[in-house]
Amino acid sequence: MRTIFTFFAAIAILFPFATYAHNGSVRGIVYDATSNKPVEGASIYIKAANASAVTDMFGKFIIKGAEPGKYKIIVSHLGYEPMDENVKIEDGITTEVIYRLVATSVKMEAVSINAKKELVSASVSGIDLKLRPVNSTQDLLRLVPGLFIAQHQGGGKAEQIFLRGFDCDHGTDVNVSVDDMPVNMVSHAHGQGFADAHFIIPEAVQQVDYGKGPYQVDKGNFNTGGYVGMKTRNSLDNSFVKAEGGMYGFFRTAAGFDLLNKNNGNNSKQDAYVMGEYGYNRSYFDAPQNFNRFNLTGKYTNYLAQDKILSVTLSGFHSYWDASGQLPERAVDAGIVSRYGQLSPESGKTSRYNANLQYFQRINNSTYFKSNFYLTYYQFSLYSNFTFFAEDSINGDQIHQAESRVVAGYNSDLTTEYAVKGLKMKSRFGLGFRHDEIKDDELSHTVGQSMILDRIALGDVQESNIFGYANQSVYLLPQLVLDLGTRYDVLIQHYENKLPADKTKSTAVNGRLSPKAGLYYNFGNNARVYYNYGTGFHSNDTRTLAIGRQLGSSIIADNTIPQAFSHDLGVVVKPWSKLLLYAAIWKMDMQQEFGYVGDAAVIDTGGRTRRMGIDLSARYEATPWLYFDFDINYVHGRAIDQPEGSNYISLAPALTSVGGITVKPLKNFVTSLRYRHLGERPANDDYTLTAQGYTLFDAVINYSTRRYELGLQVQNLFNVAWREAQFATETRLASEVANGLPAVEDVCYTPGTPIFLKLTATYKF
Repeated sequence: MRTIFTFFAAIAILFPFATYAHNGSVRGIVYDATSNKPVEGASIYIKAANASAVTDMFGKFIIKGAEPGKYKIIVSHLGYEPMDENVKIEDGITTEVIYRLVATSVKMEAVSINAKKELVSASVSGIDLKLRPVNSTQDLLRLVPGLFIAQHQGGGKAEQIFLRGFDCDHGTDVNVSVDDMPVNMVSHAHGQGFADAHFIIPEAVQQVDYGKGPYQVDKGNFNTGGYVGMKTRNSLDNSFVKAEGGMYGFFRTAAGFDLLNKNNGNNSKQDAYVMGEYGYNRSYFDAPQNFNRFNLTGKYTNYLAQDKILSVTLSGFHSYWDASGQLPERAVDAGIVSRYGQLSPESGKTSRYNANLQYFQRINNSTYFKSNFYLTYYQFSLYSNFTFFAEDSINGDQIHQAESRVVAGYNSDLTTEYAVKGLKMKSRFGLGFRHDEIKDDELSHTVGQSMILDRIALGDVQESNIFGYANQSVYLLPQLVLDLGTRYDVLIQHYENKLPADKTKSTAVNGRLSPKAGLYYNFGNNARVYYNYGTGFHSNDTRTLAIGRQLGSSIIADNTIPQAFSHDLGVVVKPWSKLLLYAAIWKMDMQQEFGYVGDAAVIDTGGRTRRMGIDLSARYEATPWLYFDFDINYVHGRAIDQPEGSNYISLAPALTSVGGITVKPLKNFVTSLRYRHLGERPANDDYTLTAQGYTLFDAVINYSTRRYELGLQVQNLFNVAWREAQFATETRLASEVANGLPAVEDVCYTPGTPIFLKLTATYKF
């Protein structure tokens, strides 16, 4: 690590400082031509001056240090018609300009690989968000190339997430947030990093940013495999009512109402809307799943001044469901249970209520400040049985996991741009904290939903994360950028055991320094080559610390923040205006880690791992009415300290791929055919059991006008019998108990959705 930072420092020292004998500036604002609202993230590019900029949340930009002359300035943003205009730059004078972009359909020529854009991935997700049908939080997560999910409680629990060769469980190795408010739950009753994003109404999401690897200084806990950051709309283009109905008793309705614009006009300095969602799903299982979900979100935004924005978001979510649970492969093969049957009924309920206050301020032309304070109240209760009669041959092995928690946190971020002897710089600083207060974090052995046979674990958790970060960007050349940054996190973890036989308390304070570095070079506005180095971490469950100390293991107790070390070398290129290509090779090493298994209240020693992979993506606009997209990701992952043949990483995907064709045959029609492929992978460490892969196809037809939108979706078009969630689990069936047979390790799975037709209708007003 020290060698890497020495190398980057040498580049900064040896590069000659650029000086400008004569220069001028261009300062401007970019508006949406219809709403007159500022456009954030628009690219500004002056090719002849080799200069670029990106608009901030106020739609403003500034380009400094350009030599005097007449230039063509190009303004572009995905979803808008690109424009170019002439601008005259004079020595020592700041030229003021205003641009108004006209909304249009997706055009690849609007995608810019701007030197000022740190994350080119935002362009990829922007294309996908506008072209792909998004009707659920699963659809939002799938916008990340290489991210796969598996749901095994009908939408009730957080999805199982796979990314970059990680089985992230329900979020352990992927950081998920919305409007800078964390989704992941630390020390959760069911699984560390539990990222239940179902409280997010998909129609409210305007932008999805993502990154793979631990390279962003503002992303802390769980940002090892990567992160997904969602941003909700400040305003609605129109009010709407939407209804969806489909096979197997599926129904969903959503509505959004613009509360202020119609009364105050398009130039209003305030925006407010309320959005709600209700969904019901009997599902395709033999036993009704009776999944119910209620969501309500309201957001108010006030443009306090020309350079100040205040937003307040309130949201509430509640869901409850039944589930059939996962089935052992041998039970289905023997005909003991049908593919869509159940051996032990399961159920759950959860709720989450959030308040998020966001503040943005442009202090001057080059300095920005943003912050947010959030407060969450959360409850969770889950009944499940993964092993049937392996532990209790009479009553069965049903468990109950439950908790209630309050989460409070604050994030602040200051960014400033300046020049030192003509060398452009950007500094970024951040501070924040998060505190979780968890009551009655429970694991119990139960019968039905009223009888507790044994309290396996019960306690209160207090967990605080205090952090700060700094990042320095140096524009060694207008197109060559060096990034050096670091982040420091302090975790204060406290566990109070409430079991009558062992009322103990455990406290630990641990710190983690996470250095990061990057170097990228832009070839004009059409290509970038980059190298990233970064370290990140995911914290282990607070109960890991407590159990470790009970066992007398200082190694377990002192390793609650396992670290990841990662490298990426990649290229993003637009060889011509209609084609965007991305390729990267990467490697990541994970330290020794100790995980808490919420289903059994035991410690799982995972050991060190190494993953190496290749990512490839393409987006192509063949004609104005024909689009292609393609992603393929390959990962080779192994446990470092295990012997050959027993060093596989359980459930870690090796090969994944998604892609599709989108056709716009007529002005108001859009059709698409998509596929997703997940290759087979080891279900256990020695690969004696296999988690089966699958290839699925989905089709969509949409018809839309200014007022109406009608759609037909067909999921699993060819009715493939596939497995969604899969695990290697030691189980014992009732018939095996009766015959005196022992428990058997087998692949247990939840069957995936068979062919599914869904109709949607939206009215906009």
